Amino acid sequence: MRSLDFSSWHSALITMIGLTLLTLLGVGVRLIMMLTLQQRRERLNRQINERIRTLIAAYKTLGGSFTGDLSVSPLHLRDMKQRDGGSSDVSSLELSGSTDRARRIRDAVESALSDIILLGTEEHVRLAVKAASELVQGRNVHTHDLVVALRDFIRKALDIERIPSTLEIPRQGPSRPASSGGGREKGEGGGKGGGGGDMGGGGGGMGGVSTDSDSDASSSHHM
Repeated sequence: MRSLDFSSWHSALITMIGLTLLTLLGVGVRLIMMLTLQQRRERLNRQINERIRTLIAAYKTLGGSFTGDLSVSPLHLRDMKQRDGGSSDVSSLELSGSTDRARRIRDAVESALSDIILLGTEEHVRLAVKAASELVQGRNVHTHDLVVALRDFIRKALDIERIPSTLEIPRQGPSRPASSGGGREKGEGGGKGGGGGDMGGGGGGMGGVSTDSDSDASSSHHM
C-alpha cells in the first residue's frame, strides 16, 4: 500500500491504470489456466470413453455366448483339408460351410484381442497375448478368463457395484455370427415369383393372339 500514490490526480490515475493492468493480467492468466485444464480434462475423458467403448465391444465379442462350443478354433480351411487327407467334393462343400462360421468367429476374436493389446490393462494384455499365442500355435482357445477380467474392469470404470461372489455366472465364449442363409433364401424365392409373373404375362399375350385370329376368321366368313 505504501507504493500507491494518491497525492495528486496524475499520480492517482497512474496508480489506477497500474492496478487495472495487474488485475487484467491476473484474470487472463487464470482464464488461460482454466481453459488449458478444461481441454486436458476433455481430452482425457474422450480417451477414457473411447477406451471403455472399445473394451466393451471386445467383451461382447469374446463373451457373447453361454452355450455350445465356447472355444475358438485356429484351423483354416486348408488345414482341415490336410487333416482329413483330401475328401470328395460333397464333403469338401460341407467342410467349407462349417469352417466359414468358425472363420468369422476367429477373425472377430483376433480383432478383439488386437484391440485389448492396444488399450487394455497389464492383466488384459497378458491374457490377450496368451490367447493370441495359443492361436498361433494351432490350439483351441478359451476366452473366459479374459472375459471375467474385462467385465470386472468395465464395471469398476463405470462405477457399477461388483457382482456378488455368491452368484455363479456360467462360462462365457465368443459370440456366434448371425447366419445369412435366410436372406439368400428369400432372394431366391422372390426371383422365382418374378419368373412366375413373367410366365403369366406370356400367357396373357398368347390369349391376345388367339382372340385376334378368331376375329379375322369371323370377318372373312361374313364376306
